[in-house]
Amino acid sequence: MTIEKNIVLEGKHGKPILADVFFKENNTPKPIIIFCHGYKGFKDWGAWNLMAKAFAASGFFFIKFNFSHNGGTVEQSIDFPDLEAFGNNNYTKELDDLQTVIEWVSNGFPFKNEANTGNINLLGHSRAGGIVTIKAEEDHRIKRVISLAGVSDYANRAPISSDVEQWKKDGVKYVVNGRTKQNMPHYYQFYEDYKNNEERLTIKRAVSKLNIPFLIIHGNEDPTVLVSEAHNLKRWKPDSTLKIIEGADHVFGASHPYEKDQLPNHLNEAIEEAISFLKVIE
Repeated sequence: MTIEKNIVLEGKHGKPILADVFFKENNTPKPIIIFCHGYKGFKDWGAWNLMAKAFAASGFFFIKFNFSHNGGTVEQSIDFPDLEAFGNNNYTKELDDLQTVIEWVSNGFPFKNEANTGNINLLGHSRAGGIVTIKAEEDHRIKRVISLAGVSDYANRAPISSDVEQWKKDGVKYVVNGRTKQNMPHYYQFYEDYKNNEERLTIKRAVSKLNIPFLIIHGNEDPTVLVSEAHNLKRWKPDSTLKIIEGADHVFGASHPYEKDQLPNHLNEAIEEAISFLKVIE
């Protein structure tokens, strides 16, 4: 298997995007999967590298990347050395970053012998479940989209859902990262950007207008994004495919760091569902 890590792409907002590619080198163009990490996430979190290898082993060209303002740097792509960047992140920046990756794939891609640039599919975890559905609805190049423990509404989730007046007064609000113990900032621009782009950032609108196949994967024991959000997505697009994984949590049994060589059972089940969904509709 060929793996290239930390390819530097120029982002639209002054910070680079780091991307990884995983594929079996056989001079056969393969369907592309672009994976987007969630909130307080990064491309090398937990078992995401094992997931990438599993998709590549099944005949896909797998791309994962760090959002430009996720708090990582070129020198340190894991965790959050750049909290200033994290504080200046927002949903439209993440949509722009995903657009940059799609443009990279579509124009001048250095792996064209191995990747079918006419078959681009999106996979988003958690917060990025909304990002990929919004982007899939607005970009005709996307063939299929998968929400993995994805959210259904940004308005009802932190930091948007909390005390906006205090946020405006202070200019910043902090969220403690339980794992790294960092106080992670969200500047008030996050709320302003959301309000200025609220229609675009309404996941219900995007899902209702999706005219491509949509797979929703969710664990019924997810404490972070409740399984009811998956049912919302299904209700808004009745011809979508909903797979509830019994006993699965928000990260399907993974953690960070993840030291094992084998995928967690629930994440493996989620990947198998995604692979069968993508291959059935080829």
